[in-house]
Parts: sequence; structure tokens; C-alpha cells
Amino acid sequence: MGRFLLSSTPFDVAVLRAELLDARVGAYASFEGWVRDHNAGRAVLGLRYEAYARLAETEGARILDEGRARFDVLDVACAHRVGDLALGELAVWVGATAAHRDAAFAACRYVIDEVKARVAIWKHERYADGDAGWLHPRS
Repeated sequence: MGRFLLSSTPFDVAVLRAELLDARVGAYASFEGWVRDHNAGRAVLGLRYEAYARLAETEGARILDEGRARFDVLDVACAHRVGDLALGELAVWVGATAAHRDAAFAACRYVIDEVKARVAIWKHERYADGDAGWLHPRS
């Protein structure tokens, strides 16, 4: 069964995807979030994610369970990086499998939206002007 994973090193999306597949799967949907070079009109040089790991993993697992219960999916999983990330690096991945595409898309969207809103992961962006700032989950 898919799980919520925090990783201090890059993860292999193909491996994560393979863990979700079985003979009942007719559809797979995924989301990948990458480190971009801008935010809110400011040039970004890189960022650091920090997490309260035990709390983040517990809440992440709860969100995945909600996604499985709420949508007609076979499975759903999420991986999120922690530590320093450079521009272009993969920061977060969500994958969902279902018999049909609508459920896979809906579950994938639900999980990433809830992870961004509820999981104890904080982003510290470094800006080109020398400033830096923390961005917290929405409450």
C-alpha cells in the first residue's frame, strides 16, 4: 500500500510508481512539484524544506487514508523532500491508481492540496536579492 515518505535525498519516481501498480489498475495520475526560479514576483536561488518528521508522516498518512476512502482509487502515495534543494529539483510527488482516470486525477489533486495545507513542512526560500524567507503551510 502506498505511503507518505519524507526523503533527504532525491527519490526515483519510477520506483514509487511501480509500488502502486497491480492488475486492477486502469489509470495512473501523478503530480510533480519542482523548485522554480521565482515566487511572488521575486527571483529564487534555491530553498530548504524542514519538517517535524513524526507529525508530518502521521498527518501525511492520514491524508492518504482520506484519499483512499474519499475516492474510488486502488492506492495513493506521496513523497516529499526535506533539506536543501536547487532550482529544478523534484520537491514533491503524488501518485494515484484507480480503475478509471477520474478517480485517479481527483485523488491526486486532493492529496497535494491537503499536504500543502496541513502537513508540518516549512519552506525557506533564498532570494536573488540576498534576502530569505519562510513559507508555512496554510492554516
